[in-house]
Amino acid sequence: MFEYLWLLPLGFVAGVIGSMIGLGGGFIVVPILTFFGYSPTLAASDSLFAAFSNSIASTASYARQKRIVYSLGLKLAMISIPGTILGAYISDGVSPPVFKILFAMVLVSSGVYIYLRRKMESKEHNLSKQLMVFAAGASFFAGIISSFFGIGGGSVFVPLMVVAIGLSMKLAAPTSQFILMFAAASGMIMHSILGHPNYYEAGMLSIGAFAGGLVGSKLSTRVNERKLRLGVTLVLGTSAAKLVIDALAGLF
Repeated sequence: MFEYLWLLPLGFVAGVIGSMIGLGGGFIVVPILTFFGYSPTLAASDSLFAAFSNSIASTASYARQKRIVYSLGLKLAMISIPGTILGAYISDGVSPPVFKILFAMVLVSSGVYIYLRRKMESKEHNLSKQLMVFAAGASFFAGIISSFFGIGGGSVFVPLMVVAIGLSMKLAAPTSQFILMFAAASGMIMHSILGHPNYYEAGMLSIGAFAGGLVGSKLSTRVNERKLRLGVTLVLGTSAAKLVIDALAGLF
């Protein structure tokens, strides 16, 4: 058990940051695990346990703050579940170099979103049938990347709710954490059925992520968002560059 203790602070840091920006903490956990030589499926499945734990803590705290749009969140969550099942299955066949390159692309897109999130402006809610069809497709896709990469899918859900549906950022990030609770749970179950996770590692990450979720949801209204966005963007960019370098070294 002692060899896994370093996963506690990793889960905590990922939980704090992930809770505040609504993405879950997988975009921090998974790169670090892969740097330590974890296989793609092991890193993703362990990370989903942490994402689930983090989303429970964050949702409980955000619910008390009345910042979750349950009706919208439930619709998007239910549509994402088939995608998480598919994501878990296809993660079995990916090679480490390919996984690292694909994940680097996800990190870059997440970094762009985080850096530009202040410029996203909410408007009047738009829940037309046409938009909900688009939202359904986006949610299914978010489910796939959630389970495949172990990141939760918040990088799709938050921009979708803010830019397309018109939800305020104050409500979108908490609602995303509510959605991630379902997406992470279904992905976690499928990865477990397929025998991917290490439960000791996943447990340590989950404990840290739960505590981080409680702290992050409380800090979300007080933290200097500009500095947080800049710092996280730099971390994501550095991680993406390292993943690409490692992937190229593995290919050649």
